[in-house]
Amino acid sequence: MKRVFSAVLMVLIIGSMSLASGSMTEEDGIAFMREEEKLAHDVYTVLHEIWGLNVFGNIARSEQTHTEAVLSLIGDFGMVDPVGENEIGVFTNSTLQELYDELIESGSKSLLDAVKVGLLIEEIDIKDLEELLEGDIDSRTARVYENLLRGSENHLRAFLRQYERLAGSYTPEVLDVERFNEIASGR
Repeated sequence: MKRVFSAVLMVLIIGSMSLASGSMTEEDGIAFMREEEKLAHDVYTVLHEIWGLNVFGNIARSEQTHTEAVLSLIGDFGMVDPVGENEIGVFTNSTLQELYDELIESGSKSLLDAVKVGLLIEEIDIKDLEELLEGDIDSRTARVYENLLRGSENHLRAFLRQYERLAGSYTPEVLDVERFNEIASGR
């Protein structure tokens, strides 16, 4: 079962991560990040409703702030908001829609699986933000992404503490071990 979970998620992750790269236009990166931050918010909101674990509720509120920060960039660039009036769990980007559906299915199985979903989302977010920061972006966009990155690193540490309480040591799925350990230690 764990192998199926990992295999399906890795296929979705690889597709997702290929969308967020330093070669994207700044506007495409902003639109992608708007929906990726919404994905985190929506997943954590649903998992908080299912499991009642405070870390999900707290981080969902933080992710709402993240989505609003990216929305401000959308306004600055005069872009159409890809989120619009979309309800929880509805995405314009089909890869993110698939990822959301799989993460909710996986996170609904057990509290441990839900916490693993949180770790996975934050690993993806960190990887995508680091890739977008390598692109040609203006200083305001870079500042927003850097703030989102710091937030995601904090979220990863919060989920890691929960995981370690439930199951012990965690092996990263997306980030390399060195980068993961650097974040986990707060460096």
